Amino acid sequence: MSLMYIFATNVKQYRMQSGFSQEVLAELTGLHRTYISLIERKRRNISIENIEKIATALGVDAYLLLMPVKSTHE
Repeated sequence: MSLMYIFATNVKQYRMQSGFSQEVLAELTGLHRTYISLIERKRRNISIENIEKIATALGVDAYLLLMPVKSTHE
């Protein structure tokens, strides 16, 4: 599983758990909504600076966005 896939999956999961739309997350981070969409669809590489912005907006430590999610079937 690629790091881009893991990151994209985690961003979307944490965003949805927070009850944020892509628009709200974009506003909180100062990034554009289409950029958030491209990240979640694994179509955009992201800088460490933007990882930090997203993590802060989601209220999680940045490293958690890069950690593979353990399957509940393991």
